[in-house]
Amino acid sequence: MSHQRPLIVTGDEALLDVLLRLTAAAGVTPEVVHDPGLVRRAWAAAPLVVLGQDLAASIDATVLGRRDAVYAVVTNPDDIAVWESAVAAGAEKVLVLPEAEAWLRDRFADTADGGPTRALTIAVLGGCGGAGASTLAATLGATAARGGSQALCVDADPLGGGIDLALGSEHVPGARWPDLLATTGRVSAPSLRQALPAHAGLSVLSWDRDDLLVLPPEVMGGVLAAGRRGGDLVVVDLPRRLDGSGHEVLLASDLVLLVVPAEVRAVAAASRVLRQLSGMEGRIELVVRGPGPAGLHGALVADNLDVPLAADMRSDRGLAADIDLGRGPWGRTRGPLVRACRSILDRHLGRVETAA
Repeated sequence: MSHQRPLIVTGDEALLDVLLRLTAAAGVTPEVVHDPGLVRRAWAAAPLVVLGQDLAASIDATVLGRRDAVYAVVTNPDDIAVWESAVAAGAEKVLVLPEAEAWLRDRFADTADGGPTRALTIAVLGGCGGAGASTLAATLGATAARGGSQALCVDADPLGGGIDLALGSEHVPGARWPDLLATTGRVSAPSLRQALPAHAGLSVLSWDRDDLLVLPPEVMGGVLAAGRRGGDLVVVDLPRRLDGSGHEVLLASDLVLLVVPAEVRAVAAASRVLRQLSGMEGRIELVVRGPGPAGLHGALVADNLDVPLAADMRSDRGLAADIDLGRGPWGRTRGPLVRACRSILDRHLGRVETAA
């Protein structure tokens, strides 16, 4: 068996027909196993494993060995037993079909490039208006690029100020979202990187200043898949109210950072934002900006929202002025925001230089 063949484990003929259709669309030929007893020989070598809901309960990752890129697929999301079986099998995600078909097709296609996607994907959103999510997303991208990583910042908020403005790259020529709206199917990673505005290793995909546009989820999915294949880090600036493309981002994200000022009203607003993130448990972390006027700090906010704390930082003096003057975060190698970004990337990306 070629090591580049994804592994499908199911005895459900109807489900198998769907999965074979997706692999055909992705241009790959899978290894199909109907008997759980035969999984061991292909388990470790396959670049990707898809477990059907009918056989997920028969797979024990403690016996086979934990590995990356294991996905369980279900057609009935209300079957709690399947979700429990997916955890025991070591699945990274439970994919509900047909909603997740495009995403799974792209994962199959990734195996044709020599393996599963590799870029860390971080979604950033504010717990309230003005929380500083765009600034955090921009600084994460700039910090990673300055450390030598190939990074991509994606603006998924058409009503936001524009992550290109936060980075000072609004005048750099290159493609914006309107130029990609006709894109369907698989997007070439090198072509995407070549088309986008870039500076110092950081590519940026933002909106132009024309009419408001609605972004189809399949376009977002194709861009994210290309970004994950073509670099080390993808950072997505999300709106607080998620649409279809926002949920596509969550599906692809390894980490969600919720930015919350240390204020009572902001914490109350963040609790409502968190309700949109169901299914992301274990992948959400807080970035708290304080201290608040009432003495709130990061640990209290994290305890109230029951979400792990990624960073508790003070406001970064002078950063707003740098952004207004078009310098972005590029010239800042110190300060609370840069330190917070380095800490987050050191833990999750592990490839960012730590020298100030």
